[in-house]
Amino acid sequence: MRKPRWKPVSRDRRRILHASAQLASRGGFDAVQMREVAESSQVALGTLYRYFPSKVHLLVATMQSQLEHMHGTLRKKPPAGESAAERVAETLMRAFRALQREPHLADAMVRALTFADRSVSPEVDQVSRQTTAIILDAMGLENPGPDQLSAVRVIEHTWHSALITWLSGRASIAQVKIDIETVCRLIDLTDPGAGDR
Repeated sequence: MRKPRWKPVSRDRRRILHASAQLASRGGFDAVQMREVAESSQVALGTLYRYFPSKVHLLVATMQSQLEHMHGTLRKKPPAGESAAERVAETLMRAFRALQREPHLADAMVRALTFADRSVSPEVDQVSRQTTAIILDAMGLENPGPDQLSAVRVIEHTWHSALITWLSGRASIAQVKIDIETVCRLIDLTDPGAGDR
């Protein structure tokens, strides 16, 4: 199986992703210009394009990097809910609030995901794998079954959709919380032992 193009992580790549996140935080999607990213990260423009063929590739990879950082933070302070559904809802709301603190960055990354075509599939898949890992960690599952993985995918779709509706001003934080908590109840439906507790 072909590995994602950005592995192994190099010093250049880390600087590029840091510069991308900083520019996006200040001015959103439009503020991330490849030449400016190259200058800010002190790499040649050709090197930048070798890692990331387009701005969309770069911003989707930036989202994966941000999720990876969030995952590390969540592992240091795991969610405290009693049920798997409560822990996943708490985890996703913590991730959501982290994105809420950087609305321009969140908007840039979500727009890139929305614009991504097939050429960006490896990067999009990496974002999905990272999100799945965060949810499974919160569930406390190492070997999920097909029904549980299906529930996780639906939860991922809902979380992504909630981000879009919030960023576009069509949903409040309170509504996002309700939607996340509602979809996370799917976890209990896929847990064979849930009815015995």
